Amino acid sequence: MTVHRTERAVIIGAGVGGLTAALLLAARGLEVTVLERAAAPGGKMRQVHAGGGPIDAGPTVFTMRWVFEDIFAETGTSLDTHLTLHPLSTLARHAWNENTRLDLFADIDQSVDAIGAFAGTADAAGYRKFCARAQAIHDSLKKPFLESPQPGSPLALVRRAGVADMLKIAAFSTLWGALGGYFKDPRLRQMFARYATYSGSSPYLAPATLMLIAHVERSGVWLIEGGMHRLAQVLAERAVALGASIRYNAHVEDIGLANGRASHVRLAGGERIDADAIVVNADCAALATGRFGAAAARAVPAIPPSTRSLSALTWATCANVADFPLHHHTVFFGDAYRQEFTDIFGRNKLPTTTPTIYICAQDRDAAGHVPPGPERLLILVNAPPHGDTKPPTPKDIELCTEKSFRHLAACGLKLTPNAQTVLTGPAQFNTLFPATGGALYGQATHGTMASFRRPPATTRIPGLYLAGGSAHPGAGVPMAALSGRLAAAAVMDGLASTRMSRTTAISGGTSMRSAMTGSTA
Repeated sequence: MTVHRTERAVIIGAGVGGLTAALLLAARGLEVTVLERAAAPGGKMRQVHAGGGPIDAGPTVFTMRWVFEDIFAETGTSLDTHLTLHPLSTLARHAWNENTRLDLFADIDQSVDAIGAFAGTADAAGYRKFCARAQAIHDSLKKPFLESPQPGSPLALVRRAGVADMLKIAAFSTLWGALGGYFKDPRLRQMFARYATYSGSSPYLAPATLMLIAHVERSGVWLIEGGMHRLAQVLAERAVALGASIRYNAHVEDIGLANGRASHVRLAGGERIDADAIVVNADCAALATGRFGAAAARAVPAIPPSTRSLSALTWATCANVADFPLHHHTVFFGDAYRQEFTDIFGRNKLPTTTPTIYICAQDRDAAGHVPPGPERLLILVNAPPHGDTKPPTPKDIELCTEKSFRHLAACGLKLTPNAQTVLTGPAQFNTLFPATGGALYGQATHGTMASFRRPPATTRIPGLYLAGGSAHPGAGVPMAALSGRLAAAAVMDGLASTRMSRTTAISGGTSMRSAMTGSTA
């Protein structure tokens, strides 16, 4: 006699990684419950209200569209059915002062022409070589690292990718140092060095491997109708349509074990929810420091605070804008780039010089056009990730605010922010994402080995899995989705192994219902 029982998965956290794992597991017939302590899905992909409607206050760049196309296809639908995307021909606008600006385009020839006019023919030719190297790095790592279940080690990556491809990935030089081989103009080195911050890192410490981000962006940046938060809503809606249950304002206090295996979670208030598999879509530091109970803390190694990635100081505002042609993505550079990262990572301070300032003008369309009236803006500068132990003082924040907005004015941008501006710094980010210090990207990618230290989906505790930007393969929206995909595959493999073990141990007795076991990786 065979007794059928639906296997149960609990997902802690409705960020992109957790939602991806939830919808893939629900598509494979599991009973899925997502527990999110916030009132809405998205995790870091959150929205705030600042007087002019909802403003995306987390990730603002959508790339690697293929990741989500694959995920939706695996659940029997298409990305285009659920989201409307508009490609950006201008990837970003960059400014150094009132008279010095440079646009970067998806079309390589347009960028070559713009760089040639900006810095000369040698650097324009250097850009073509840079693009070729960035693509070679990306192509060498896509299958053997980004889509691999395990980060492994450099030696394991050599075995998977081959020696020739490994020589292409530039893992043993810094991004800043490598850029000097392509660009003589320091402004161009500064512009392309900023890709290190996409993983929360310093370009002076991060490996040149991060050049691959340039290829990712040039392969396509899209605007999502409804904003980035709409992606989180769609993932949640699709998971629910496939049978998953999502509970908001549900705070998990403890992950329980039975016979050495993750077996249940307990919510604040005492409610217990049993599970055959548990996926933690929270920063690994929260798990390691016992935020989900002492028993589960041994699931991952301790995360030293010294390895944390960048935090941020952000202003979400609705403002009148004049005298500067913002694009959807605009970056304003200061003239002391190295000092900015020395202050943040070396001195644990907000930048003492003019910081790099990023603005996402969320009402600007793909052509840079905007309706009349105030605009919704997210303004961001980099900050140290010590909001739990040494947060910036109100005076520090005031000085940084003054320097930032003074530099924007010097570049020609006039802003009249709404009085309801929402300011978020490292201390607030640490409250939103406990045990991080406000770090927004997990561990910084500093040094050759940093990418290999991110934990994989599987943990030291059977039945307990990881998803999210602090796990393999890394930070960023598509990478978090890949982590959720890898977590779902690991859960299915783990359940299949447990099912087989039980069937062997009780021959001719009860067995669990067989689920689809095809890998999603």
